Amino acid sequence: MNKKITLLAIAAVTLVVAGCASLPSPAELDAQALAMLKSSFRDEGIATNKRLDQDLGQRACSSEQPPAENVVKQIEAEALATVKWPANGQYLGDWREGEKLAQNGRGMTWTDKSAAPSANGGSCYNCHQIGKQELSFGNIGPSLYNYGKIRGVKEPSDPASAAIVQYTWGKLWNSKAYSACSNMPRFGHAGLLDETQLRHVMALLLDPRSPVNQ
Repeated sequence: MNKKITLLAIAAVTLVVAGCASLPSPAELDAQALAMLKSSFRDEGIATNKRLDQDLGQRACSSEQPPAENVVKQIEAEALATVKWPANGQYLGDWREGEKLAQNGRGMTWTDKSAAPSANGGSCYNCHQIGKQELSFGNIGPSLYNYGKIRGVKEPSDPASAAIVQYTWGKLWNSKAYSACSNMPRFGHAGLLDETQLRHVMALLLDPRSPVNQ
């Protein structure tokens, strides 16, 4: 009887091991999940399935494990290389227009008629406090009130302010250049805002006359 029980136990273990060996690998499961995801969506208006394609930063930062340090450095270096600096060196526009963009959450939905950046808003208040007069704002990101003032930007064109001005432009253009897994939209890189719009948002943050810096 004991011998029979032992043989049955061995057979059961063999079946379990064989079953485990036939399970899909993590890579195969990832591929299956991606295929199911893509099959669940369709192109509609300006919204296409291309939005489901992930680059290195998105793949690494949506993984179950944080990216390794060398991958973080690679993501940031590649992102910084994508930043398009103003051709004429003009970083600031009109802070009044920047405030309108910060308040505007429209754009990039399938019902929108145009995919042009000029049709979009920045939706900045969804994640940040910016102007003190605005009572409704998100807190996913840090407060940007007094952004330029706190950083000592008295005159944005002063060479002493160049580092902060350039950093701010780069952060708006492609936030992953400075933080690999940043949740901030990559406004310039992703074509969410154009250069003129970015200049206006820059002015909202850095112009000493902007209410943000009062």
